[in-house]
Amino acid sequence: MTAPAAPARRRVLLAAPRGYCAGVDRAVQTVEKALELHGAPVYVRKEIVHNQHVVATLRERGAIFVDETDEVPEGSLVVFSAHGVAPVVHAEAAERSLRTIDATCPLVTKVHNEARRFAAQDYDILLIGHEGHEEVIGTSGEAPEHIHLVDGPDDVQNVRVRNPEHVVWLSQTTLSVDETVATVGKLRERFPALVDPPSDDICYATQNRQVAVKQMAGQCDLFLVVGSRNSSNSVRLVEVAREYGAKDAHLVDHAGEVDETWLDGVSTIGVSSGASVPEVLVRGLLEYLAERGFGDVEEVRSAEETLLFSLPKELRGMKEQRHPGA
Repeated sequence: MTAPAAPARRRVLLAAPRGYCAGVDRAVQTVEKALELHGAPVYVRKEIVHNQHVVATLRERGAIFVDETDEVPEGSLVVFSAHGVAPVVHAEAAERSLRTIDATCPLVTKVHNEARRFAAQDYDILLIGHEGHEEVIGTSGEAPEHIHLVDGPDDVQNVRVRNPEHVVWLSQTTLSVDETVATVGKLRERFPALVDPPSDDICYATQNRQVAVKQMAGQCDLFLVVGSRNSSNSVRLVEVAREYGAKDAHLVDHAGEVDETWLDGVSTIGVSSGASVPEVLVRGLLEYLAERGFGDVEEVRSAEETLLFSLPKELRGMKEQRHPGA
């Protein structure tokens, strides 16, 4: 008599690095510190980072999120989100006598600086990114007469420039690395003289999280990425998981969004999280999976991240005003 087959081992492969990047950590700490030093309310233009849990938590502490500066009472304190803003937003804030704290990620600021520099040299700037994304809007505002948005490889055919010999490309920091490479390749076919940015615009954290998912995806029957639907880098992780071999992949804001039918017939689940996701949400998902037989967790580390960004200088000034001589 043939012995019954042993049940398949149920396990979770947990990506590392995952979750908060240095820019997100800085932005969230900025709002927290502003609330501590200034007291509620502190206004925040747009979501400080693209994560529902983070926004809800800060709202409970006294942050008020608005879409535009004209919604902020004159003379109030407003924080600009990690995604960056166009110069016109700073001007609007000044007109309303708003006190501002700029929580733009320094890696986004780098792209803004590149845009201004290349515009000053009269380049046509091909900005690879997603139309309507806050980061793209902010970067485009730095040099609106020079910047042309390229929304993926299929959009390359629509690009029109003044001088094909004087063209440079920049990119949104949270894109798929593979798609960006494909877009640049097509742009170079049209514009052989295309100039590269002085350094890679896609942020280190976005790249690291995508590399980790690529390493794991082929072993996974199911891949779950924790992140909000308006988070570009989280959406990209799901796409990468599918492209690199995961049989199924889904984006969830938290464990409560998991459909138990996804677990049917599954033995290996991959888990990662977008760069704006607090670790508590990942832990909640791991607890949910453990309760359903997936308690064996193996961390798969592809890189070490040690980068830290200092908090905005405006906060340091607020601290000195509140605690003179400290």
